[in-house]
Amino acid sequence: MKTCWRTGNHVELLENGEEFFPRVFETIHAAQREVLLETFILEGDAVGRALERALIDAARRGVRVELTLDAWGSMRLPTAILERMTAAGVCVHLFQLVPAWRLRIAWFRRLHRKLIVIDGVRAFVGGINFAADQVTNGEPGTKQDYAAEVRGPVVTDIHALAAATVRAGHRTSPRLRGRRPEPDREQARAGDMLAGFVARDNVRERTAIERQYRHAIAAARKRIIVANAYFFPGYRLLHGLRHAARRGVDVRLVLQGEPDLPWVQMGARMLYDPLLQSGVRIYEYCRRPFHGKVAIVDDEWATVGSSNLDPLSLALNLEANIIVRDRRFTADVSSRLERLMADDCTEVPADPARSRIGWRPAVSALVYHFLRHFPQWSGRLPAHTPRLTPMPPGEDEPPADRQPAWRR
Repeated sequence: MKTCWRTGNHVELLENGEEFFPRVFETIHAAQREVLLETFILEGDAVGRALERALIDAARRGVRVELTLDAWGSMRLPTAILERMTAAGVCVHLFQLVPAWRLRIAWFRRLHRKLIVIDGVRAFVGGINFAADQVTNGEPGTKQDYAAEVRGPVVTDIHALAAATVRAGHRTSPRLRGRRPEPDREQARAGDMLAGFVARDNVRERTAIERQYRHAIAAARKRIIVANAYFFPGYRLLHGLRHAARRGVDVRLVLQGEPDLPWVQMGARMLYDPLLQSGVRIYEYCRRPFHGKVAIVDDEWATVGSSNLDPLSLALNLEANIIVRDRRFTADVSSRLERLMADDCTEVPADPARSRIGWRPAVSALVYHFLRHFPQWSGRLPAHTPRLTPMPPGEDEPPADRQPAWRR
């Protein structure tokens, strides 16, 4: 999907579940024709049940509701929730359904996008899953995260991608062929922001998101702030950050200090020494797990989305980001990240002695090469066609403990 820059948009940053979920549910409740929703994780907790109620209510009043879940990311979702939704008319698709006993590269290619499009006129793009741990209520393990609410002509591009995903499910099941999403229509102006929607796939746009980052970093003149949960990018992006710092750009990274996956932090810390030596400043967010995927460059470039800067997101997963070229939006993202660094982060000090340990550079280089290239090597294995598996219609009152066919 080629990036198309469109004017006349309005984009608003939403921080954490307490800003994101009320806005999403309000919009779903107001839907009149269509709800397209993709997510990596849907849990059976309070947030998941609230989404269930909102989608069922929309379907019962005649709204076309298409819900696409990643089969691996949402494997803990109770079957009863899925069956209640399908019984009410919600069309549920499971992405990359692969039996646990069958070892296939499909396990590495996930639908990691988080997209919502309402009536083709309002969209949400970001990294927030539908789970209670996305609400920062003080409970251990809750996550810091971001999403964007989008209105205006760029919604046409977001809708096109979400609709194309759903059409794949319609082709696999005769019972769904009469429920195709509405055709794309150019949306009216909603503001004055220039925005582009960029999506990464495994066909023609394999480097789409990484390429946008690299171009923005290469053009930076004053500052770069990258806040990313899983940071293990390729050579060119790393070189771009180091080169920007050496030419006087204020380059700062906000990374995990309290990781949900410790091995991810270990990988990122392997990169600290060369970055710090080049003048890049690194901050570790230590209040709770960091799950955000946002960045700003200078005063008028910002991105929010689902893509981490690691091998899985940059080489295998299906991802999507919104990129905004607007001073007000960039200032909003910047102020929130500045506050985060000041209040909840610890700056990592440079340690020249550490980089002189004889074995460290060689081992770090070896591990980096392997971890960085493993997804690309995996991607060269025999290809398979990503598929959606439609859930069959459920019963009005399914047993709560029934084991679904897709988990047997």
